[in-house]
Amino acid sequence: MRPVHSLVGVRSLRTMVLAGASLMALTAGATAQQASTRLEELSVEGSGRGAATGGQTAQRGADGRAAPEDPRGPVAGYVATRSVTATKTNTPLIETPQAITVIGREQIDAQGAQTLTQATQYTAGIYSGVYGADERVDFFTLRGFVASDYGIYKDGLQLLNYGFGTLKTETFGLERIEVLRGPAAVLFGAGNPGGIVNQITKRPTLTPFGTVEIAGGSFGQVYGAFDVGGPADDSGHLFYRLTGIGRQGGTQVEGADSDRAYIAPAFTWRPDAGTSFTVLTSYQRDASAVTANFLPYSGTVRPNLSGLRIDRSLNVGDPRINSFQREQVFAGYEFEHAVNDVWTLRQNFRYSFSDATQNSYIGQIGYADAAQTQLARYQFQYSDKVSLFQVDNQAEARFFDGYFHHDLLLGIDYKNYSLYDNQASLFPGPNLSILNPVYGQIVGRPLPYQVDVNSFQQLGFYAQDQIKLTDRLSLIGGLRYDIAESDVLKKLAPGTSTSRTDTALTGRIALLYNFDPGIAPYVAYSTSFQPQIGSDAITGAALVPDRGEQIEVGVKIEPVGERFSLNIAAFDLVRDNPPFPVLVGFGSTQLGTVRSRGIEGQFVASLAEGLNVVAAVTHYDIEYTKVRDAALADLVGRTPTNVPETFASIFADYTIPFGDWRGFGFGGGVRYVGRSYADQLNNLKVPDYVLFDATVHYNWDRWRMAITAANLGDRRFVTSCQSANSCFYGEARRVLASVSYRW
Repeated sequence: MRPVHSLVGVRSLRTMVLAGASLMALTAGATAQQASTRLEELSVEGSGRGAATGGQTAQRGADGRAAPEDPRGPVAGYVATRSVTATKTNTPLIETPQAITVIGREQIDAQGAQTLTQATQYTAGIYSGVYGADERVDFFTLRGFVASDYGIYKDGLQLLNYGFGTLKTETFGLERIEVLRGPAAVLFGAGNPGGIVNQITKRPTLTPFGTVEIAGGSFGQVYGAFDVGGPADDSGHLFYRLTGIGRQGGTQVEGADSDRAYIAPAFTWRPDAGTSFTVLTSYQRDASAVTANFLPYSGTVRPNLSGLRIDRSLNVGDPRINSFQREQVFAGYEFEHAVNDVWTLRQNFRYSFSDATQNSYIGQIGYADAAQTQLARYQFQYSDKVSLFQVDNQAEARFFDGYFHHDLLLGIDYKNYSLYDNQASLFPGPNLSILNPVYGQIVGRPLPYQVDVNSFQQLGFYAQDQIKLTDRLSLIGGLRYDIAESDVLKKLAPGTSTSRTDTALTGRIALLYNFDPGIAPYVAYSTSFQPQIGSDAITGAALVPDRGEQIEVGVKIEPVGERFSLNIAAFDLVRDNPPFPVLVGFGSTQLGTVRSRGIEGQFVASLAEGLNVVAAVTHYDIEYTKVRDAALADLVGRTPTNVPETFASIFADYTIPFGDWRGFGFGGGVRYVGRSYADQLNNLKVPDYVLFDATVHYNWDRWRMAITAANLGDRRFVTSCQSANSCFYGEARRVLASVSYRW
């Protein structure tokens, strides 16, 4: 039998939060007619305090001045000015006391980024592509900690990736990407202290527009895409957007294709000036293979005993069975209603579903012969179904109490996650020669070793107040209380099923001072709480929540009237019980306490007409400070594997603004990644590397033609190693040529 809960907090309170959500909607409906209707001056997005945008053109108000940037809409150029990620309110970046980088659609396109991994490679604090060129999942670390499990968000709601149950967003469907560094648990109730990545979906627009695009490039990859939207009726109350892409072709691994179909319908209904209801949906189907091969250190980072290196294009699987399939659906809405000049109510909801299967031969166990020419393999198969229900209810009040101006946010959110996890393996599989690989050796069927039902529920109550103590000095304080339940039903061994209930109080307090030239120093203290799903692969016990705390000091420079921003932040964060992959087999274990201390800098600018620049530098020291088991004492003072501690980048793009060459542009970038370690005792080093990127493009009338190249020199490099038998090749040279037409 499954263990009986000692607490019933989440189930009893779930009814309350859903009832409150319904009451919010009814209250909003009852007061919907109180606001005046001047739709021609309103944004489709958010409240009337946002900006109105249509396609890529900023809407202007009655006075002719450009409206403030919509924090969920397009970024004008590269330099964003506002965000809702760090505070869940429409807050200028210069008034946000936390490190955050916004990557807009224009920058994504200029760099030819087709994945979240590629789009964040010029961002401070984040190391993208930890496990190499993986077609299945975007892997990254933030401030040294893996954040691609609990740290990926879409429109402010979590995309929870646990084990092999994954969700992945098509980058063409995004308007902007926001990388928030440092703990965010006080508002989101989840995410490790390294930070989160919030992906903002394209939304309906006030003015009609359209884009069609075709492209082709390396490894036979081709795609066709479209993006259209605008008013859907003559009354100005209904707006739509339809985005889609179809992609197919090969990858840098021989015999491993990567195909995708994606469609995302969205519409917004605005019955009056103070109310909006936006529905965001998408369907995505992926058909790919395992391209992030688990390869030995000897033969990738260093030559093996035969003096050989494994070919980067080697398919360690077998073309007959190396397959990965995933179907996923997102369906949700964002509701907002301005009750009066003070109160605004919001409700954000999404249901996410993913059904994925994989069947492949895997390396990960080294060589099978003394000469190191035969890779040992095993067959691995899984079938995982993910269901994730989330709702976030917010009430925001902006008021003056006679002494101070307040932006008060009150919220209740709830999530319900389930994962049906079926895993099977077959040991040993046929060996594979790295000199003369022979395929088609199917030796049997994998046997199931894990049939689990993972369920997770979390209910959170949060409050935040942004207080203007003076015209220049701002104080932000927040508290959150969470109740979380995690259950693992092990169908093959019911007696080892686990269950636990956890509660936590997290908080944040920060001070920021705005000087006249546009300089804003700040100091912040925050804590984090991340409930873990599943059980410890070594002890069998339920994973305990990981907790963290951080002190961050920084300065933001954003002169008024200038088109550039510079953010510098220093941090000291401690994380207790972070999960780490086990070295042999599958699953995670919790080793102890890890501390990360460092400094980051991010510069984004439009230095002259047509010139855009983005640069970043990151350095931190990360090490184990405590261990949970005396047998692990040698880990104290060591750096975890997979984690480079220094990286820097710069990318510049220039478009000629006038003359005979008007519309012609070119640019390029340099990315440096420092060394990391391939073993827990730090005896095996993964060397640093430098990569070069380039772009050439031409805009003429409504047409745009572009060629982008990443890793221009086609350098072979290893992104990281999880162990001596699990190293990952980085992305080979990727060239993409595209033609698009806009109207």
